[in-house]
Order: sequence, then structure tokens, then C-alpha cells
Amino acid sequence: MAFSPGARRATGRSTPRDTDDIGQHRFHRRAARGMTAIAQRGLSRRRVEDDRFLRGLGHFIEDIDTAGALHGVMLRSPHAHARIVAIDTAAARAMPGVHDIIVAADLRAEGLHPMPCVAKVATLEPLIIPPRPALAEARVRHVGDPVAFVVAETPAQARDAAEAIEIDYEMLPAVTDGAAALRPDAPALWDQAPGNLAFRFQKGDAAAVEAAFARAATIVSLDLVNNRVTAAPMEVRAAIATWDPATQSFLLEVTGQGVHGMRDQLATVFGMPRDRIRVVAPDVGGGFGAKNFIFPDYVLTMLAARRLGRKVRWVSERTEDFLSTVHGRDNRTHARLALDADGRFLALHAQTVANMGAYLSGSGPGSSTNSPGTAMGGLYDIPAVFMDVRGAFTNTVPIDAYRGAGKPEANYVTERLVDLAARRLGIDAVELRRRNLIASFPHRTAMGMTIDCGEFRANLDRAMTAADVAGFAQRRAESEARGRLRGLGIAHFMETSRGAPGEWAAVRFGADGTVALALGTQSNGQGHETSFPQVAADLLGLPIGIFRLVQADTRDVARGHGHGGARSLHMGGEALVRAIDLVLAKARSLAAQLLQAPSASLGFADGRFSVVDDAAGRGVALLDLAREAPGVLDAEVDSDLDLVTFPNGCQVAEVEIDPETGQVKLDRYTAIDDYGVLINPMLTIGQVQGGLAQGIGQAMFEEVSYDTESGQILAASLMDYCLPRAQDLPPLDVTCIEVPTGSNRLGVKGSGQAGCIGAPQTVIHAVLDALAPLGIETIDMPVTPNKVWAAIRSAR
Repeated sequence: MAFSPGARRATGRSTPRDTDDIGQHRFHRRAARGMTAIAQRGLSRRRVEDDRFLRGLGHFIEDIDTAGALHGVMLRSPHAHARIVAIDTAAARAMPGVHDIIVAADLRAEGLHPMPCVAKVATLEPLIIPPRPALAEARVRHVGDPVAFVVAETPAQARDAAEAIEIDYEMLPAVTDGAAALRPDAPALWDQAPGNLAFRFQKGDAAAVEAAFARAATIVSLDLVNNRVTAAPMEVRAAIATWDPATQSFLLEVTGQGVHGMRDQLATVFGMPRDRIRVVAPDVGGGFGAKNFIFPDYVLTMLAARRLGRKVRWVSERTEDFLSTVHGRDNRTHARLALDADGRFLALHAQTVANMGAYLSGSGPGSSTNSPGTAMGGLYDIPAVFMDVRGAFTNTVPIDAYRGAGKPEANYVTERLVDLAARRLGIDAVELRRRNLIASFPHRTAMGMTIDCGEFRANLDRAMTAADVAGFAQRRAESEARGRLRGLGIAHFMETSRGAPGEWAAVRFGADGTVALALGTQSNGQGHETSFPQVAADLLGLPIGIFRLVQADTRDVARGHGHGGARSLHMGGEALVRAIDLVLAKARSLAAQLLQAPSASLGFADGRFSVVDDAAGRGVALLDLAREAPGVLDAEVDSDLDLVTFPNGCQVAEVEIDPETGQVKLDRYTAIDDYGVLINPMLTIGQVQGGLAQGIGQAMFEEVSYDTESGQILAASLMDYCLPRAQDLPPLDVTCIEVPTGSNRLGVKGSGQAGCIGAPQTVIHAVLDALAPLGIETIDMPVTPNKVWAAIRSAR
């Protein structure tokens, strides 16, 4: 059954008669559009899974009964850079309850291989991937680098034993800043990486860019810092490992986002067939990219289970997560924008140093190369774009994908340049954007992406109206009367969402009348148990309550790429639609046989095949067909879809600053966004608001900082690392404009990362607008009170 997306429509401000009211937001209910009477798609349906979460019935790693399991604790380096002269574990091994202590030499004896970096990046020179064993060999390279793994009867016994291990370190100089690491006099981390250079990546037409700059009427340039942040999900990392000696196989239960990729990487580490490693992720309390990869802790937990013949459990602590889970962002960029005499953009050039940390994580290089390369230039018609990226090894926690993974960085560079150009030229920022926004489709960008649809200029106008920009002057005057500085910031964003291409899905009919939907993508809080059944309920014409989502288990789900890159509904939904097509094709053939009627004479609606214009009303229900022919209607599909979607929007922020303290208050936030067809508007808005909170957090509060002398991390707890609280955020007014994409059958565009992509530059533009009367043109994230106060004092 083909699905044709309906006409675009706004979701947000509307009359109560047409909407579901959810909190402060309203959502248009889409008409059935020729679908079944159930019409689940487009309905703001509350999440099915929330019932068990709210009643404490979730099934997270720490909810799994592991009676009789041993407990693992990782001993980590307290130093940023040091040689391991000697390790003495004798006293620790003799302590009560201790069963095993694993050090680097044991990994070699067990035949374990280093953890892989699977990123495929077309670098100018070969990508340098130093060996990353699960335990540091000979040298530690960042605070938190794992050194030994202790297994005991209880967590307390394991912690006590870990503290009793004596390690003789020889201190070495450390470097934590990416640009500093590339200087000739910087401490060297790896012999195989001269000058600490991990890679050099370039994309775009350098000659065209330089030619455009040569004829430009105006050139603006900026030095930008995209600050290092951490995902900080509600649920810390955890794992439970079981070894079956009879089958020589592992079961790993883990809080993860992509079980198949994790299984394949673990198979590489252990040098064993991947079908002998089963990876399962139960409910996951947030991931934001960081839980897509394997970590040393998982390898050691599995190894300990095999060595001891006992189930082994490992659970991180919050500070341990700061020291050992991957961080995100951490780029320094020199960017330039060329404009002609009419204010038309001619070219964009970005030179970036990407801090990769001490090792290359699973897909770490992709976040500063392939990913930003698709989005550089944003929604603007810029004829020539070129980016040059150097990856640097430093004595810090490795960098990898964090919500948006490169797209936030690219959009930040683009929008900051556009805003500066407006100020330098004395052109209204709205007018400069309108003049340069892409207006015709399909549009092929300078970076080779084909954008198929969008209403970029219309969304800019909608945003100005929704944010009441016309009333800003009055609000600014009111702030000034109270001794405050008020600013308004505008910014666009464009995401290139797809993640890994292709996906797998299966539909299975149960004897009890339920229907299992198995998908290779995976939820870590997005609401898949609600949204995918909404799709299936419409296409199969069945009640939504009979559907059951099967995910995150390499035994029950044949293949899959998990969640990442806002890909789930785009890729997983397409695979599901194709599987349902196959189900209905088989069902139609079977129904034609039972009804003794040509297939072409059968209509399908509300879960029933009927002979069209048959006076006797002959027909048969889909579930009856499935019951009479067990397994016959089941179907699975490997979708080969590899098209990218382009979520986009225009966002407006207003801030108020106390010049005496530097305190920034985010007072208003408005977003006009396009995510294609909305399967469940309420879930979409929730995803966007969560992303906005994280993007605002990076702009205003969050930063993983290091002491430049010692390499010690200065933000390793929630006492030091400031996450935004509810009181820090105004109502996040989000309106969605549905412009269906033709890149998938559902017409959807990814929404999971968009808020995190759009918010940073929007907030910073508002701050700079407030500070502009003082002559301040630039400021780096996060805009903490101290940083803003210092900028004001310096300007005065």
C-alpha cells in the first residue's frame, strides 16, 4: 500500500476545535487523508511506554535481577599523561571477596585485540588510528584512562581492592587544547602520529572559494570555539555480561543505542564470530549519541565473565561517566564569508582544528569531517564552500558523536558569519538572510547535497511574526528602564539527517492476535513503541493496541543500524512500510483464493479485504487470514534507502543581561521548524524541546574544561558541570510546518537532533545583540556570567 503525504500544514497555533491541547502547545490533527478510519498517523498520542516508566516498571540495566553476579570496578588513571612503571596487585588480590584483577598483560594473554575505530573518512593522508586496548599499556593518556579491572562479590569490595592496587607512574607533560597540541613544541602522545596530527580532511572547491574571495566586495572573518560538552544522560552507562561455556558464547546486556554495531565491534576485539555474541539493550535512559559505541568497561565485563564462569555486572558512577564516556564538539575554527556589493554570499571558508582526545573513538573522526561537510553553508545559496579540518590528539577524553554530531558545528560557523556580516554591512539581519536563502528546489549545495524541498523564506517570515519581532523595541525599552540589556537573536538551521543508510524491518503475526514489529533501529527515549505502531495501525487498518515493538536484541532482530543521525523514522519507517507492503501483497493473494475472486477486485480498508461492489458483501479480515495461515503473512525487508532528509527551521531568542553581574536570562524562545510529515506531533515537539534544552545548555552553561598545566578535568560532576534546569528555560514555543519530503514513503524528516543544532547560534546572536551597543562583536560559548561580565568591563 503506497502512502502519499498530505498537503503541508502548520502545527502549533490554531483554534481549539482543530487541535489537541498538550500543556502550552497545540497541535493540528491531520485529517485521515484517505487512510483507514483509525487514522493514527498525525495524532498527538501520548506515549504508550510512559505508563510503565511513570509507575516505576521500566526495565533498565539496573532493574535486571542479577542474583549471584559478581561486580566489576574499573581503576582509572589519576594523571593526564604518564608512563606506567609498575603495577602491584598482590595486596588487592588478597582482600576479601576479590575474584580477579585484570591488567593489560592479561588482555594480551587472552588474545584480545584493540577496540576499533570504524569511521570511514577520506583524509588527505592515511587516518592514524593508534591501538586502543581496553586497558592502558605502558602509558596513560588522559585522566580516567582505564588501568585495571577488579571483580569481587560486592561493589564495595571491588572498590576497596581497586584502591589497594599500587601503581608507580612516571609523570609526562600533557596538552589538552587541540591547537596547542599541533604546535611543534607540544608533548607527543603517539609515536605513529608525528605532531599529534590524527588526520587532515578537506571538502569543497578550494580554487572556486579563493577566486570568489578575490572578487568580493566584503569579507568578514571570525575565530570561533565550539566548546567541549558531555551528553550527561539520566542513565549512566552499565553492562551485565554472561558467558555460556557450552556454546562458547556471550550475552551482553547493555545500555546502548545500536546493538548490532556494538556486537560487530566486540567480535573484532574478541576475535570470534559475531553470531556468538548476543547484545541486548533493555529500556535506555537517554543516549544522545554517546551510547552508540563500545567502551573498555564492556570488554572487561565480558572478559571477566568468561574467565570466572560467573555473571559480571558493571555500573558507572556519574563522575566516572565524565571521565570515561566520550565527549562532544571541541572545535576551534577560523571562518570567512565573502559577499558581493549587493550583499549576496559568494563563498565560505572554514579552517578547523578538531580536538579528538587521546584515542580515536568508534566513529569519532566523522563528527568533524563527514558530518559537518554535509551541512556547511546551511540554508543559504552559497556558490562555493571549502572546509579544511585537522584532527589533533590531546590528553583528554576521546571525542565522538553527540546530538547532531558535526551539524551543530557547521551551522554555528555559518550563522555566526551571517550575523556578523549583517552588522558590518549595516543590513538588517532578517533582510540579509532573506536575500540569500535557497528559494528554488531541488537545490544542489556547494557540498554536493541535493535539498528537495523547503519553505525557508516563508519560515523566516513566520518566525518574525510568531516571535513578535515588531514588539521587540518596546520590550528592549522596558529592560533598559530597569538597567538591563536586551537582545534579539535570529538564526536558521539545516540538518542532514540519515545516519547509516538502509534499515531492516519485519512484521510477525502472533497466534494470540498481536502483531510484532521488529526494527533494526532503536529507541533510547524517543517513543518508538508509540510512533511505529501508529504507522502500522494505519497501513494495516488494525487497532494500535495489538502492536508490539521488538528492538535492540541481536537475536530477535536480524540486522540494524540502531539510532543515530535522527534516522529512526526516516530509515526504520521506510523499512517498515516496505515490509507492510509485502504483508498486504501476500494477504491479498491469499484473500483472493479464499473469496474466489480476482485480486484486482479486492479492496482493503479497516483491516479487511472485501470484494468491491459485491452484493453479498464477501470479505475476510486480515487477522483471520493470519490466524488461518500461521507464518504465511509474516514478512521482513532489507531497505536499501540511502537518501538524506533536510530538517530545517528559523528560530528566534530574546535574552536580558544584567550588566552589573553578567547574568544572562533567556526570556523568550520561538521556533518555526519543518520536519516533514508528523506521525505524532506531540512526540516531535517533545524531541525538539529536548534538543533545544541541550543546545541552550551548550550556549549558556555547559563546558567540559581542563587545567592546561596538569591536564586534570575541572568539570567531572554535576556540581561543576552546569546543566540547564527548568528555571533556566522559558516556554519553548515550537511550531512545525509540514513540508513533505519525497525521499521516503512517509514524507518524514528527522527531528531528534534539530533543537541542538539550531539553539546555540540563536542564543549567542541574542547575547551579542544585547552587547552590541557596547561595541562587543564576538563572544564564545558558554556565555557564563563571568565571561559576559568580563566582556562588558573590557568594553567599558
